[in-house]
Amino acid sequence: MKVPPPPYVPGHDLLAGKNVLVTAAAGTGIGFAAAKRCVEEGARVMVSDIHERRLGEAVEKLTEVSGAAPASHLCNVREEDDVQALIAAAIAELGHVDVLINNAGLGGTASVVEMTDAQWYDVLEITLTGTFRMTRAMLPHMIERNAGVIVNNASVLGWRAQVGQAHYAAAKAGVMALTRCTALEVAEHGVRINAVAPSLATHPFLAKVTPQDLLDELEAREAFGRGAEVWEVANVMVFLASEYSSYMTGEVVSVSSQHP
Repeated sequence: MKVPPPPYVPGHDLLAGKNVLVTAAAGTGIGFAAAKRCVEEGARVMVSDIHERRLGEAVEKLTEVSGAAPASHLCNVREEDDVQALIAAAIAELGHVDVLINNAGLGGTASVVEMTDAQWYDVLEITLTGTFRMTRAMLPHMIERNAGVIVNNASVLGWRAQVGQAHYAAAKAGVMALTRCTALEVAEHGVRINAVAPSLATHPFLAKVTPQDLLDELEAREAFGRGAEVWEVANVMVFLASEYSSYMTGEVVSVSSQHP
């Protein structure tokens, strides 16, 4: 039996006065939900994505929420030049960046015996190395300011096994390890790095690329009998970005109701 999602949570100014940069913020997934929640919590936001049209649509939707158009910048996290240009644009537009939300990632389904090098490298390059590049590029700015928060998007598949997901699970496990190790390196500079690990977040794009029988199976594993709304995951990202999580760093927070 499915337990319906709760009412949408109104903003409480948890990020009032903060400047936030969100990658892969276009479309209907967690990235856009995170950007929207940050705006609703009082932050100034810059959104980035590789898709120009979808990024423009995201800007329009966020403008409806706040009454002012957020800054935006195209970026392919595969490309170091793009990453450096995004960080420079964010600092120029916002003055400084308080929070970076690393959401860019790529999925796919293939068994190991049939997986090509290209499939493996594509997922690792965007999901893990892209997160590394963004983190590496942002840290000098945050270290100089002795302040900053990075929130990474991992997955419960970094802990749990699922058929056909070896490349994605390996990448997300890598994001978890990157989160923990880098957090220790920069703690002395007042910079915090944490991650969320969603189990199943429901949105239209997921339904397009995932067979319905698999979605039904995954939902059945959840205690609520449904996947999370993307904003339910974004709420936890906002918590990690806010001062309410001031003593947390190097942590991976599961956003899941999944049971064995």
